[in-house]
Amino acid sequence: MRLRGLSTRRQTWVATVTAGFVAAGLMSAPAADARPAPEPPLTTMSVKSPPGGANVRVLIFYGSAAAGDESPLVNAGIGAIEKIGLSGPADQRFKVEATNDASVFTNETKLGRFNSVVFLTGGGDVLDPEQEAGLEAYMEAGGGFVGVHDAARAEPYSDWFTGLVGARPAAGSPTTVQRAVVEVGDRRHPATRELPVQWKRPDKWLNWARNPSGSVHTVARVRESTYQPGAGANGWDHPVSWCRDYDGGRSFYTGMGGTVSSYDETDFRTHLRGALLWTTRLSQADCKATINGNYKAERLTQPNQPGQNDQIGEPHGLVTAPDGRVLYIGRGGADSSQPVITDWNNPDIGKGKGEIHVYDPKTKKVTLAGALTVFGNKGGGDELIKVEEGLLGIELDPRFEENGWVYLHYTPHSRLDRDKRMAERRVSRFTLDLATDKLDLGSEKVLLKWPVQVHSCCHAGGGMAWDSKGNLYIATGDNNSSGFSGGYSGNNPEPHYKGVSFADARRTAGNTNNLNGKILRIHPEPDGTYTLPEGNLFTGRETDEGGGKTRGEIYVMGVRNPARISVDQRTDVLYAGWVGPDASAPSTTWGPAKYDTFAVITKASNRGWPYCMGNKQPYRDRNLPDPTKPLGWYDCDHPKNESPNNDGLVNLPPVTGNNIWYSPQGGAPDFPRDANGVPSYKQEEATYALPWLKGGGQAAMNGPVYRYDAASTSGTKWPAYWDGKWFVGDFYDADQPRNAVITDPKTHGDGGLPVHSESLKKIVPVGNDGIKNLMDWKFGPDGALYVLDYGRGFFTSDAKSALWRVTYTGGGPTPAADQLARGAQ
Repeated sequence: MRLRGLSTRRQTWVATVTAGFVAAGLMSAPAADARPAPEPPLTTMSVKSPPGGANVRVLIFYGSAAAGDESPLVNAGIGAIEKIGLSGPADQRFKVEATNDASVFTNETKLGRFNSVVFLTGGGDVLDPEQEAGLEAYMEAGGGFVGVHDAARAEPYSDWFTGLVGARPAAGSPTTVQRAVVEVGDRRHPATRELPVQWKRPDKWLNWARNPSGSVHTVARVRESTYQPGAGANGWDHPVSWCRDYDGGRSFYTGMGGTVSSYDETDFRTHLRGALLWTTRLSQADCKATINGNYKAERLTQPNQPGQNDQIGEPHGLVTAPDGRVLYIGRGGADSSQPVITDWNNPDIGKGKGEIHVYDPKTKKVTLAGALTVFGNKGGGDELIKVEEGLLGIELDPRFEENGWVYLHYTPHSRLDRDKRMAERRVSRFTLDLATDKLDLGSEKVLLKWPVQVHSCCHAGGGMAWDSKGNLYIATGDNNSSGFSGGYSGNNPEPHYKGVSFADARRTAGNTNNLNGKILRIHPEPDGTYTLPEGNLFTGRETDEGGGKTRGEIYVMGVRNPARISVDQRTDVLYAGWVGPDASAPSTTWGPAKYDTFAVITKASNRGWPYCMGNKQPYRDRNLPDPTKPLGWYDCDHPKNESPNNDGLVNLPPVTGNNIWYSPQGGAPDFPRDANGVPSYKQEEATYALPWLKGGGQAAMNGPVYRYDAASTSGTKWPAYWDGKWFVGDFYDADQPRNAVITDPKTHGDGGLPVHSESLKKIVPVGNDGIKNLMDWKFGPDGALYVLDYGRGFFTSDAKSALWRVTYTGGGPTPAADQLARGAQ
């Protein structure tokens, strides 16, 4: 067969560049996905497809544009790869040949014998046009390529070679050897699955003229905070090793290997071995999983008909059924054309419809399953007008396919006390007709109910989730105003309505005898009642301080507004996120700025609010008679609830630090601490441990942990790369998080920081025409990600309110099973 080769445009370009352009050429290199325009071929080489065979061979090319003998670095690389080829299981061994003679790339018979080619070259033009055309023909035939460190400087004028290696070094790359931490995010690729997630090693770390993330599949990043990256730094997303299927073949590149000692490292040899196993066709790997173009985001619902909520209500939560149907709820805000009633003298004050819709992927149709009459429709305004109550959460029974049971977390309008401005929150079970997708409103079984004040907004929470043992987790907000405390701790005991405080979260989230500001855990029973599982934070029978001061439903206390929770049923670990207060900056008087929070919760615990935030950063106490005057700092290890509004225990469980917190200034802010452990809260002294996220306008929206189902035949499921990664996001989409993270199971239950993060903003698309206001996200049984976009207004639905699906279109691992050099392993 005749294969296309590199065009002569390369020679013409080289002849016309100036000396100044040559010096800057690597900084302005073409994009990794750039492709040369079709021109007459330079070669008629016919490399057999695929190159190599069961007698696996690797060619090491170390030609250099510089005169002189090969460097010690090249010798070390050759020696290491030779040893790799001779070691390991017999079915993974291969032969190695090394050459600096580039004519091998024009010898189709010889080149076709090699399963993979390794470039250990220095920079510059190491191949003439015909030789590069031969390498291109080799890749088109299905060959493998591994580039190491300075290979990214080879063939600097070739668009095609730029695409092959993936990126070009920036001129400002540091030249000294520095010890740094490599984050190994791909736990599946043979080049990385056996490496530590946080890999500490010395090397010469290259910066990239153009970051290749999204056009290549990054398997490892270097953490810039652990070394001096210089003027050309790439930021928190600094790829160091990546791969991609390219021009018919497989390409792997690592920026590591810039020191002789690298090749003596066991872990670095493991890294090279895995790269060679894939490129030689000895094993399969997925090098498509983080390439943006391999994902498709599709809006599933249409805008509502005028004056109707036929497609979607005010989006507030979703759940996927085992058969692929998606049930999603509307909180209760009406179409913006409809009037709202805010007069407490009117018996219809706040009356709204909490709708349940069903999307059927088989018919691609939406059914309005039913609507509850809720207290939750007062429109916008200040916190003495607006309300966040309504239909807040939905879950399906673990045996939903058999019984059709749907659990709803809501505030019924019928239970509103207008005189005292109190309402009832409840979790009820309803039955859905599985044939018609209609909810039987008369089937309600009220499992759990508790009082909430509704004189003042806000913080209703709402999320629910099941563990593998049939326990239902219910997230409730602190039912507290954001005002009256300057945006710091919501602990002002003074404001009240008819004796009920509405600005003191010590009455709710910090109260062991109140179900608000908590994550509850109950075990629903078939008769519509519930029992309490072992291991909650309290039993409800504690005799401390006279007894009667705890609730046995409480699994987690000290959360502010947990809209979304999830449980990884493989581990039964709870994942939660909650919205923080409103202070835009830290205060040396009152404490930290607003922190939105995510936590990995492995056991019953106190997460701190309103006493402590983040990694146990305390607020200042305040109390009567003058709440404007600060008292002492809270003790996060021995917190006390000394509010006059507290009817629970004074002595509270110690605070457990959280895993992720972020402010307008950055991710995981911390400060120097005094002898008592109190941070300075001086903004100029802050450090930020998680550079990949930031706040501003912020509203944490926790997501799921993805679990890859190898048995699923779905053609759109997300790939195995994402297995075990935790999805964390924000309602907003600018600097705020929309990431998948890896945590360390040894430390995450005690607030250990994530050890790796992957941006999702090009996959779950941001922007006004994308998913701008992320309200909920869950994976379906098809392995696709279902996402609710809230829309562009508040307390209503609009034309942008929608259910979306994000599917994977990249296909399976490569090479195909029938192309493996020695057959499927």
